[in-house]
Amino acid sequence: MSPYDLLLAPFIEYPFMKRALVGGLAISLGAAPIGVFLMLRRMSLIGDAMAHAILPGAALGFLVGGLSLGAMTLGGMVAGLTVALLSGVVARSTLVKEDMALAAFYLMSLALGVTLVSVSSAKIDVLSFLFGSILALDDATLLLIVSVASLTLALLALGYRGILLECLDPGFAAGVSRHGPLFHLGFLTLAVLNLVAGFHALGTLLVVGIMMLPAGTARLWSDDVSGMIGIAIPTAMSANILGLLLSYHFGLPSGPAIILVAGGIYLASLILAPHGLIRPLLPQRHLEA
Repeated sequence: MSPYDLLLAPFIEYPFMKRALVGGLAISLGAAPIGVFLMLRRMSLIGDAMAHAILPGAALGFLVGGLSLGAMTLGGMVAGLTVALLSGVVARSTLVKEDMALAAFYLMSLALGVTLVSVSSAKIDVLSFLFGSILALDDATLLLIVSVASLTLALLALGYRGILLECLDPGFAAGVSRHGPLFHLGFLTLAVLNLVAGFHALGTLLVVGIMMLPAGTARLWSDDVSGMIGIAIPTAMSANILGLLLSYHFGLPSGPAIILVAGGIYLASLILAPHGLIRPLLPQRHLEA
């Protein structure tokens, strides 16, 4: 098989592969930086909880508007933001920590979503909700994903310093600026936006993978936040490209293939990267940390 047939032909000859590629690259541009900031806030698993929390909103949007992109997106946004805001209010008003509050609301939200899907008389493709359908992206969904990625990059560029400070030291950020909660709320909104956009392609179970696995990989290679973002984005893009090629050539499900590639890159980095497992075993220079 020639290099053209192996690497280029699937994306040139098949429009559905081309849309999947563009969608995957756009998701990488928006979700990977968000994943880095979630990691810095030690909210990696909270990102997974928020991804599951959008399920009832998307299911309710489907029940109301059918396969309406707007209804499902709006429902997912409302559900995700509601869970995030309620957990924040509970954490600031009671002795319950934010992770426990989010876990509680996420579990209730997930149970509600499963119930809505189960009792619905409409035929809902549960697998597409859970694992996505990146090969079935239409032009409207692709436009939504690209728009969310563009908005995310623009807002992160504008509020980079504030979001970074709020992520690294929320207490200090609140002490030196009254805008700390605003940056936190804005960041959570961007996280939910990217989860909802990615949900259409990768589903609620896998969308957080393209956020957190590249972020974890980047942390193993860099100590600098901008460096982490610079590594996380091409890592996520590479996972999408290679995952789609594996899906095409070997008949694998596309979403899981993308996340498996991202996981493979992370495992390789865990061994080989400067901050990975192998470095402490290597002989070091005198006085080298």
